[in-house]
Amino acid sequence: MMVRTQLYLDETIHRRLQGLARQQGRTISELVRDALLRAYGAGTNEREATLRAIEGLWRDRNDIGDTRGYVRRLRRDTRRVRRPRP
Repeated sequence: MMVRTQLYLDETIHRRLQGLARQQGRTISELVRDALLRAYGAGTNEREATLRAIEGLWRDRNDIGDTRGYVRRLRRDTRRVRRPRP
């Protein structure tokens, strides 16, 4: 069941939502419902709601580099710290 509600939006936010809705072929209402669901969940626990909110946060980052290389560098650095066996 859906409940109708009205809210006032800042003009800047409204324009942004209009542009996103146009790009994605969705309605502003759908975008707002999805954002509210991500922010507050739908009967989910707080941990799940948080994970949904941060999902894909670094998806478009290109400044991080290769994760495999990063992990290898971390492991290489810890080898230097280890003491040789007597």
